[in-house]
Amino acid sequence: MNFKKSFIIIGFLVSLISYSQNKKILYGFAEMPHTLMVNPGAETNFKFHAGIPALSGLYFNIGSSEATISDLFLSDNINFSTKFISLAERLTERDFLDFNTKIELLNGGYRLNEKMYLTFGLYQEIDFVGYFPNDIVDFAYYGNGLNVHKTVHFSQLKFRGDILGVIHAGLSYKVNKKLNVGGRFKIYSGSLHMSSTNNTGTLSAVEGENSIYNHYFSNIDININTSGALNENDELNVGVGDVISNAFFSENIGVGIDLGFTYHYTPQIEFTGSILDVGFVNYSKNVKNLSMVGNHRFDGIEIMFDESNADYWLPLDKDYLTELDSEFNANIPREIKTNSFVSWRPIKFNGAVRYSFGKSRSKECYDETYKEYYYNSVGLQLYAITRPLSTQVASTLFFEKSVNERLHAKLTYTMDSYSFTNIGVGMSAQFGRFHMYGLLDNVLNMSDLTEAKSVSLQFGFNLIFD
Repeated sequence: MNFKKSFIIIGFLVSLISYSQNKKILYGFAEMPHTLMVNPGAETNFKFHAGIPALSGLYFNIGSSEATISDLFLSDNINFSTKFISLAERLTERDFLDFNTKIELLNGGYRLNEKMYLTFGLYQEIDFVGYFPNDIVDFAYYGNGLNVHKTVHFSQLKFRGDILGVIHAGLSYKVNKKLNVGGRFKIYSGSLHMSSTNNTGTLSAVEGENSIYNHYFSNIDININTSGALNENDELNVGVGDVISNAFFSENIGVGIDLGFTYHYTPQIEFTGSILDVGFVNYSKNVKNLSMVGNHRFDGIEIMFDESNADYWLPLDKDYLTELDSEFNANIPREIKTNSFVSWRPIKFNGAVRYSFGKSRSKECYDETYKEYYYNSVGLQLYAITRPLSTQVASTLFFEKSVNERLHAKLTYTMDSYSFTNIGVGMSAQFGRFHMYGLLDNVLNMSDLTEAKSVSLQFGFNLIFD
């Protein structure tokens, strides 16, 4: 399999899987350890915590902005081709699909003094996003005959994916009774990367003489960057063992930071905010980048049917396709380079306002003072993430209920790029030192996942020492 065929497969796979990293149920929930991962300025009132290795935090999410599994694979006696056409006609170049998982291999924290809480750990993350290249799919499926005088825009080719390991250390600092701030430093180790985001150029077909179509490739500038994805023969070669082992010992190194705060305007009104993954990875190991730049015109492909072999199409000239490829490459040369490149991480923004009410209780905190807690709270959270085409946003209304000091529940309603009917639930429970939590999104579709545009699940187990 050559470089070009590899990326046809990659592009197809990326177009089938996708996710949004909005952890709206976890954000600000129950003052448990993992809220610090989405807001390093969150408050904590325990002395130290230790996550169960590889089980302290597991997150899985898959979704799409438009398509569902049932659109293509529902058993309804409609053939796949018809379903594909129907779906493709609904999709536009702004529709996307994405996928994200995060597995915490180590997570811990320790109180240094009454004002500072230190956290540390490492995790592995997979993040892919791809947009639907409407013009390209339409031209490839229907051919030039039904696309005469239509323009194919190669700028629609946009996807990005990373598999990396992250080592991190953070500090939550209590400035005063009203304000708590925090930050986290990250070291990224890139295991695998594939991206193509800033392409230009068009393809147009017009009727020529003798029913031959003239094709014009204009201002082509296509770049596809990879690291760890292709072997020496430019073949797709993604070994699971290599990907895992390189996640923390790769030569593709980057750095990033998280920042966050919690501010109590009054004992019952709280504002929080965070910005996550402001950073980059410099890819320099196992790099292979494809570039295509230029202009070209050709007048169709001349082939004839070999009646002696019903499954074979034979060029009029045995050297015809070779000459056609050479002519194309002369005008739009394909180059494979090994230059290092920088990939910026997708930045996440969180902000929320919370109003607490109902029965209150006082809790002795680490600084020998007392903090007022309320058993109920409601609020609004806003979220955004930078993506290759545009920033994706979401808003969430939430209600949190403390059954007692050890058992907490949260209910969310989210409007985002996937759905306006996303209901999520979360539970956090502590039994002695043992803490466990589970968060489930889009619960209305749990009975029939084939109709869900997105599904996410997060759970974990920790030991907490108050």
